[in-house]
Amino acid sequence: MCLSSAAIFFAALYLPPSARTDQPSYDTVGAIEGEDVSVQGPLNIEVVQGRKRTILRSGSDVRVNSGQARIDLVEGGQIAVCGPAHLSVLKSVNLLTLALDTGTIHARIERQPTLTIYTAQIQAKPIAIGDAPQDTLVGFDQTGAMCIRADSGAVRVEQQLTAQSIIVPQNGEVLITDGQLEGLRSGVTHCSCELQLAKTPAAPPPQNEASRLPTSEETLEASRLASKAPEASPAPSKPAPSKPAAKEGPVYQVFMPPLSYDANAKVQRDDFDPQLIVLVRRVRVRPSLIFQGSVKDAPPAAKTTASAAPATPAPPSQPAQQKNPQTNNSIFARIRAFFRSLFS
Repeated sequence: MCLSSAAIFFAALYLPPSARTDQPSYDTVGAIEGEDVSVQGPLNIEVVQGRKRTILRSGSDVRVNSGQARIDLVEGGQIAVCGPAHLSVLKSVNLLTLALDTGTIHARIERQPTLTIYTAQIQAKPIAIGDAPQDTLVGFDQTGAMCIRADSGAVRVEQQLTAQSIIVPQNGEVLITDGQLEGLRSGVTHCSCELQLAKTPAAPPPQNEASRLPTSEETLEASRLASKAPEASPAPSKPAPSKPAAKEGPVYQVFMPPLSYDANAKVQRDDFDPQLIVLVRRVRVRPSLIFQGSVKDAPPAAKTTASAAPATPAPPSQPAQQKNPQTNNSIFARIRAFFRSLFS
């Protein structure tokens, strides 16, 4: 009895991880939600706020018969699966592998896990550019051709039989026919699978509260507090701060030569010529002032006297030749008149 019990105990300790009830957390992929989804293989069922959630684990086989399904990864990313689709999920620590048979998937991952998508002939692996998220679409169109689109980051595509590889750049889209990279075409494809935002839990309805009349103790306490409270004097209104006047200073603008960025290099190279940097100073020219007309001095102040009389105009002066004859005629006329008076 003792030997058999010990044998059973040690056999339970040496069972493979897939046979134990307490699975390690590193093989948990995330929760899946959808309209018509069936899951086979390892999985967990959780109840959150009265709702059941299916948690995928490494080795789960997922079929989306119609519509769309969404996988919320435990690391925080999302994967949309547009049906009809069939795929298998494998995970080890932070390495996530999707074996896609049919359908289209659209994955958006911030940093973790490292995603790799396998098909029968093609292997696609998203590549992050800097700290930007990885946004990749991989699937099959109605004709059976494979379409790959890199919305954010790049995608490394490798042919598993010939080991040929290409890189689809960011915002690039290619169509691969018969799994051959030689005949790929770039441009707009017919594959589409849009990501849906995660549904936020609805806020709980407000609780109804019944009002009641205050008791005598509450009334006395309220009146006592009101009597002790100091009367608040109205605070003097402060004038609104005036906005500072806009500065009319010069504006400087720098024009740089084309720069390059290498995602694989830890330190970027400064391979541009500083002499190609152009500094432009922009100013606003004020209009010049232009005067038209004549400018005269102010007239001097007139001297006023108490007995000021209006000045009469002087008679026009006559030439000296006319005055002499009049003077001579008057003298001779007087002498002649004198002598006439003597002899008369």
